[in-house]
Amino acid sequence: MAKRRRRRRHARVHLVSQYLENISGDTLAKYQKIIREYVRRRSGVYALYRRGRLYYVGLASNLRNRLHQHLKGKHRGKWDRFSVYLTVDDQHLKELESLVLRIVQPSGNTQRGKFRRAEKLRARLARDIRQSQREEIKRLLGGSPREPRERPAHDTNSGRRPPLLPFLNRLRRPRRLRAELKARLYRARVKGHGKIVFKRRAYNSPSLAAAKAAKHPMNGWTFWRFERGPGDWAKLRELRR
Repeated sequence: MAKRRRRRRHARVHLVSQYLENISGDTLAKYQKIIREYVRRRSGVYALYRRGRLYYVGLASNLRNRLHQHLKGKHRGKWDRFSVYLTVDDQHLKELESLVLRIVQPSGNTQRGKFRRAEKLRARLARDIRQSQREEIKRLLGGSPREPRERPAHDTNSGRRPPLLPFLNRLRRPRRLRAELKARLYRARVKGHGKIVFKRRAYNSPSLAAAKAAKHPMNGWTFWRFERGPGDWAKLRELRR
């Protein structure tokens, strides 16, 4: 029951709490006191439009001052409508702005958004395409692709094909795993043969490795997490979806 309540609370977490959309710029100038009261001490993302086309995107932890500046600053007279999206907090505000800038590239913005910790997948995509092409050539011309040889750890349960083997290309190198249980952090790695190495022992399945860490039977697909992106740890079961 407690877990259910926690899940419900988590499901209610949202980013945008209030918004004004496609409002005339004259409204901001004429009823500035009302609009500024809405955005007073609020953070969020705003957009300026010119004749129906996006002109500028910005963010601010103090929207009241920022909107006032755009009535007098270098953007004065270059936009006629605006939208404001008030966020619950400013934790991911900078990345949200960067995401919008990189997608729409407004003419009024001189800088392109940056992601502080995100992994650029272009090089990884090129590497995976080359690997896929090599495997395709071997399949068409004869022979089968070999798995990279790695020095195995002590194998506690050989004889069964590791269930993680088909998902190796979706795991970021060095294929780290982590789990938390009773305020304790457990670390493991997935090797090239698809087995999980935990405390120098190799396990065929995530559940066997999880049971060793937890010291009782445990579903390894929900126990272990893999690094989907820098700082983004997802449960192993996401690999099978």
